[in-house]
Amino acid sequence: MQVTMSVPALLILYGSQTGTAQDTAQRIARQALRRRLKMHFSALDDYNVANLISESLVVFVCSTTGQGDPPDNMKNFWRFLFRKSLPVGSLCQLDCAVLGLGDSSYPKFNFVAKKLHKRLAQLGATLLLPVGLADDQHDLGPDVVIDVWLTSFWEKVFALYPRFADRIPLRDDEPLPPTYTFNFLDDINEKTDDCQTIPPQPSGLSQSHPFDAKLLSNERVSHPEHFQDVRHMEFDITGSNIDFTAGDIVMMRPRNAAEDVRELCQLVRLDPEARFSLTATDGSAVPARLGQHRTLRYLAERYLDIGAVPRRSFFELLAAFSNDELEREKLAEFSSAEGQEELHIYCNRPRRTALEVLADFPHTTAQLQVDHLPDLFPEIQPRSFSIASSRRVHSNRLQILVAVVKYKTKIFKPRRGLCSTWLASLDPTKGDVCVPLWVKKGTLRFPTDTNTPFIMVGPGTGVAPFRSALQERTAEGKNANVLFFGCRSESKDFYFTCEWKEMMKAGQLTLFTAFSRDQEEKVYVQHRVRENATLIWDMIANKGAYFYIAGNAKDMPKGVCDALKSVFQQEGGLSPEDAEKMLAAMESSGKSQRETW
Repeated sequence: MQVTMSVPALLILYGSQTGTAQDTAQRIARQALRRRLKMHFSALDDYNVANLISESLVVFVCSTTGQGDPPDNMKNFWRFLFRKSLPVGSLCQLDCAVLGLGDSSYPKFNFVAKKLHKRLAQLGATLLLPVGLADDQHDLGPDVVIDVWLTSFWEKVFALYPRFADRIPLRDDEPLPPTYTFNFLDDINEKTDDCQTIPPQPSGLSQSHPFDAKLLSNERVSHPEHFQDVRHMEFDITGSNIDFTAGDIVMMRPRNAAEDVRELCQLVRLDPEARFSLTATDGSAVPARLGQHRTLRYLAERYLDIGAVPRRSFFELLAAFSNDELEREKLAEFSSAEGQEELHIYCNRPRRTALEVLADFPHTTAQLQVDHLPDLFPEIQPRSFSIASSRRVHSNRLQILVAVVKYKTKIFKPRRGLCSTWLASLDPTKGDVCVPLWVKKGTLRFPTDTNTPFIMVGPGTGVAPFRSALQERTAEGKNANVLFFGCRSESKDFYFTCEWKEMMKAGQLTLFTAFSRDQEEKVYVQHRVRENATLIWDMIANKGAYFYIAGNAKDMPKGVCDALKSVFQQEGGLSPEDAEKMLAAMESSGKSQRETW
């Protein structure tokens, strides 16, 4: 390990898809500030990667998406770092560490962090400690790994740069300065329109430049007596230049409920009509969506994620504002490593929202200032939905299938999904209703050779991307299509029944259904896969069929994969080990793919 006399700035770079990796990176940034260290903080794609060659100390925090893919805000960095032209020793001056956030229920657990760690070593960087592999599936969450990893990280940094350790840190109960300062506008004649989104650019749409798509229909497609409300929604994308194919996803950023916005304004004493501009305290750029004059209502409704279950960092930040001894002690416990089980019981298990936490700590909440709200609450993250239609069949239209999330916990008020509840509330019969959206590639890739047979397993709303694929294929006259669909009841949640029957009648589709609650013994899609072993083996082994899975990530994907391996053993005469290898080979080549959530 190299010995460096000068004290460098710590660079914290993150790649985050849902905000979790960003939250962890911000936690490291706060720890650095409390230690009075010079620090820079950035998303990977906002950083000029060409400068990495001159950096001394960097910590990378990154998540993994889809089939082992990097998050959207680190894809440019990813492509650059893996250029074959980069010299082997180009990062020999760099001391660094990599912390990954992942979910062990996915096949490529923390793949991006592992690969990044290996690539940095190949380029000559000194890795201060082994790659951290945090797991969202752990009973107490990813912090179980993160806490230990961060302790080791700071020990390594202080050993490498002893002058860091000589600095007296800030007290834990001393609030850090806010990231942004609010400048309120007194000119009542100055106008601002919170309803306007940034106009789309001709070169393409993104979350910074969404398209305002008019909602044409919002139809409930599950039976009125069924426990779950499922919506089939259609949007008009005329004039958007949006193009998409089967497997693509549409992104939308939801809004908080009006009642939650009112409650936040009351708790923190905000005038919802007050208009402001932001100034970053370190002179950096402000978020694009807050870069123009906005009202506090816009901030509360469209930017701050007040309805999410708060992360540990929320309690850490809140504790610093408290002047009530009992509340401060409880908040400190929830933000400590030792208090994570109590936090899980209080917050995660009942799915308590950040807004409800503020109401539970009234004395502390009364001390909050508006400047600290963007630090306390994360930004509302976009939600993704598989596109359930083909442009070839529905020109200038985009359709999705949305399961409205609503469930009970020990908290009296039902828990609701932010985006699905907001979408379900939109009524296209009451004037023009527009939803800002943009489209990007999903994890499912369908082969360009449309003669290739498809086997698709899509229970519930997992059938959405397969409807898009089937519409494309049948429009081209390709009939080698097999779909396994599962739901609770044929009469209550069998989506697109009429379409499947028409395709079957035309010889375009072979359909197998599993209605789990229509008989005493539960039947699932994996049972139907086993029952049709001969057909599946013939299609895969002799006709080169692709095998797709989409739907809930809990138990279904593993059950289907186990059933598929049993098909390989039963019909192909493979040993369990060889069946495992065959499935792995299909996944590696893209002939077996999954999209789960």
